[in-house]
Amino acid sequence: MKRFFATSLLLVLALGLGGCGYNELQSSDEQIKATWAEVVNQYQRRADLVPNLVNTVKAFAQQEKDVLLGVTNARAKVGSIQATPELVNDPGAFQKFQAAQGELTSALSRLLVVSENYPQLKSDQNFRELQAQLEGTENRIAVARNRYIKAVQEYNVTVRSFPGNLTAMMFGFKQKAQFTVDNEKEISTAPKVDFGNTPAPAPAKPAAPPPAPSESGK
Repeated sequence: MKRFFATSLLLVLALGLGGCGYNELQSSDEQIKATWAEVVNQYQRRADLVPNLVNTVKAFAQQEKDVLLGVTNARAKVGSIQATPELVNDPGAFQKFQAAQGELTSALSRLLVVSENYPQLKSDQNFRELQAQLEGTENRIAVARNRYIKAVQEYNVTVRSFPGNLTAMMFGFKQKAQFTVDNEKEISTAPKVDFGNTPAPAPAKPAAPPPAPSESGK
């Protein structure tokens, strides 16, 4: 008889938890972990390209020391942050991770802009292959970030909505950190890293000649 009541109680609890959003929270939490792992994987893929890219540019443009050092330092800062699944539960740590990745993105953009000044570098096969790999990686980063953003959005809505918010408070589910962007439309657009087809600026129009002085002005 006791076993019957115990089994019945467990069944009631299971049905209750399922109806109040517990299973949905668990499923969403696992989805966030999976999408976060893919974000980290693609960022790591980019970081792995940096040493070869820097060495290739250095072979043709040693004088660009500041730019090369900026990329190297930015990569080191990225590598110093442990991007564990727990990081998404710490808004402060998540912000530092995002800032470090943004700094590396900017440093790489400056490096590629500088490369435009060296025709031999632009035509080097190794550099062109690295540039293509970097462009592909930036696209994959954008896709992975977008999936993470959507997964976190769905999870956070559940955490804040009734009755899921009661279940979340009971079992310690909290809102996850989210990527921030200046323009939501740019979430799925990878940074442009191929500047080979950048059009030259249009020449400035010559200034109009001054008007001839009038007779009364003589």
